Amino acid sequence: MFTVISIMFAGVAVGYAARHISFLSKLNYSISGTIWALLFFLGISVGKNENLMRNLPSLGGQALLLAVLGTVGSVLAGWAVWKLFFGQERPR
Repeated sequence: MFTVISIMFAGVAVGYAARHISFLSKLNYSISGTIWALLFFLGISVGKNENLMRNLPSLGGQALLLAVLGTVGSVLAGWAVWKLFFGQERPR
């Protein structure tokens, strides 16, 4: 876990230092495609796992519940942050 967080912070530091390089601004276009490819390969990995596929009926309901509750919680937290920090009109 420490490795993943370290790599992410290293990327943030490099991105911040190189934010004025025009070539790097084009990376925004490839990020979505990369995420879709990673999700696709994750799906292949899950589909290939016989133990997981055998237990999917029992795990699927729990996973769906966690996904729905996580999404609802994120939306509510985002709405609360928006109202708290950005929802008020600023005086002119």
